[in-house]
Amino acid sequence: MEFGEILSKSWQIIWKHKILWIFGILASCASGNGSMNFGGNFSSRQQTPQQFEHFFRNVDPTLIFILIAVAIVIGLIFGLIAVFLGTIGRIGVIRGSMQVDQGAASLSFSDLFSGSIPFFWRIFGMNLLVGIAMALVFIILVISIIGIPCICLAIPAAWLVGVILQQANIAVVVEDKGIMDALRHAWELFKANLGNYIVMALILGLGVSMLGGLIIGLPFMLILGPLFIGLIAGGERAMGAGVIVSLICLVAFLPVAIVLGGILHSYIQSAWTLTYLRVTRRQAVEPVS
Repeated sequence: MEFGEILSKSWQIIWKHKILWIFGILASCASGNGSMNFGGNFSSRQQTPQQFEHFFRNVDPTLIFILIAVAIVIGLIFGLIAVFLGTIGRIGVIRGSMQVDQGAASLSFSDLFSGSIPFFWRIFGMNLLVGIAMALVFIILVISIIGIPCICLAIPAAWLVGVILQQANIAVVVEDKGIMDALRHAWELFKANLGNYIVMALILGLGVSMLGGLIIGLPFMLILGPLFIGLIAGGERAMGAGVIVSLICLVAFLPVAIVLGGILHSYIQSAWTLTYLRVTRRQAVEPVS
């Protein structure tokens, strides 16, 4: 496999067709990246205003229940929207990369978005089923005595399953396969091209993804600088100024981080798509035994 050709062409695709950045941003909505926590506890219980404690002692329990229920409903709604947009974003990058690789001169947002919707339930269902299966296996390993030593092997195993699932996602979109057919096809491709997939996973996972995530995440650590300086200096004014400066820097950098994250997601997904297309193209000449 020509790894250099895949990596360079993936970059050419997303750089020329920047519409894929938008779908990369959407794909990041459903990514497993953790969010950074900028919160902090700057006061002890003794410093809590008495009015605040009085409010919670006398508030109607029914009101608390309603507020909690509303918060849960709002959280579920936003979660479902994030899953939908994230799935559509992933499908859009796959379709766009495939079309450009097949000779398309331009891409349109409306075409990619509308064309991605028919694949939503299959992609969502497949990822959900595999995720549940992996969670069950992990739970069984944790609660079983003989499974505890095997937990160390669970990480690379989950990593390899992720590669297979990635290719199965692409098989659904590129070849319009069903869930089980796509998983079987991805497994057969993985077995027949084990070395190539491992190398590409190392490049994109340990190389591009980790390095890109570090570059994007580093400024967030620098943003905390004024906050820490205010804490070290002490005093309400210093801490208040540190919080304000950090928040301003956060608001200013957040759009940049979102765009950079979208570029990173679109590049990685494009590279995996081209990997699938190259492997299947070769398998068409040399069928999987």
